[in-house]
Amino acid sequence: MRLLSRTAVLAVSLAASSRADSVLVLPFANRAASSDLDWIGVSISQTISDALAAQGIEVVEAEERQEVYRRLSIRPYARLTRASVLKVAEALDAEQVIYGEFELIPPEAPAAGGTRGSLRVSARRLDANRLTKGPEFSEVGALEDLAKLETHLAWQALRSLTPHTTPPLEEFERQRPAVRVSAIESYIRGLLATAAEQKHRFFTQAARLDEGFSGPCFELGRMYWAGKEYRLAAQWLARVRPADSRFFEANFLLGLCRYYTADYAGAQAAFELVARSVPLIEVFNNLGAAQSRRNLAEALENFRKALEGDPADPDYHFNVGFVLWKRGEYAAAADRFRAALDRNPEDALATLMLGRCLKQAGPRRGDPRSEGLERLKHNYEERAYRELKAALGAKGSRRNPLE
Repeated sequence: MRLLSRTAVLAVSLAASSRADSVLVLPFANRAASSDLDWIGVSISQTISDALAAQGIEVVEAEERQEVYRRLSIRPYARLTRASVLKVAEALDAEQVIYGEFELIPPEAPAAGGTRGSLRVSARRLDANRLTKGPEFSEVGALEDLAKLETHLAWQALRSLTPHTTPPLEEFERQRPAVRVSAIESYIRGLLATAAEQKHRFFTQAARLDEGFSGPCFELGRMYWAGKEYRLAAQWLARVRPADSRFFEANFLLGLCRYYTADYAGAQAAFELVARSVPLIEVFNNLGAAQSRRNLAEALENFRKALEGDPADPDYHFNVGFVLWKRGEYAAAADRFRAALDRNPEDALATLMLGRCLKQAGPRRGDPRSEGLERLKHNYEERAYRELKAALGAKGSRRNPLE
């Protein structure tokens, strides 16, 4: 397993002025008269974006797109001309754009418990660099089958971008169980809400309407994490499915939640799962912290991996020093605490630990100043890692990975 350094990960944002191979998915325009249906266009865009990201394709984030819309004075759900699409793509340095429109056709004779109408969705891909149109694809079906329609559209979009690596439709569908349309609507309305109370209400409702729906579980877990309600956050984060593009981020947060509730074995399992697929130094650092709390020898190895990845971070020097100190290797530990102080002279705890090393004073059971001093990282840079991985892959091959 190759561990990527902080310098290498951050170099992605500095190495080039454009994001080669990034894909921009726009909200699908609403052709109906009612703006109350705009959430459908957002849902289609979100599903396609998540599916592409889960397959390792770099997708422009919704927040970045919204900021460009604001700067260019573009109405979020408007039907865009080709010129406007290109303008947005240029502003976001996106190479490929997927956009489209939808129309809800009401039933001729509404019946109790019957369909809410038929949904007709059309999508197209545009190569913003070559100014060429890609394939067009469409889906038609009952609104109640929105999840299935979106999954088919996402698969077609993925196949148009990476035809040689796209899994068969049956396998793709198997990984993405259908979700009730009422749950999807609540989830998207939660994403669009601005007040935390509204978001929580919509996400909770979505999760209640469909217990297997990952999206609201991730959002609720993140909200509870932000509020330091770690046990509640862990319950929601553990429900995020492996096919979800935020699965590894959910497990990174899950590991932190378990750590802060003293479930160190559970935290270790969560961080190990992430480290196998996303070898970031913050993941190895936190894995080392969970192992250190369990007094496992592997902690030192993982702390050293983090230190090798970013020698400028004083916390990584501190963690290596702390484990060495617990093992009675006072001289080596002192070197690490000195290195931590070289980078942060105001670190009082590193000063205290250096003094203990010089006195060869080891851990004392029950002393809070001797236990639980490991330092965790809360940042998680999977996106930068994916960008770097894609950039390195493109550098090693002359073929565009999206062709």
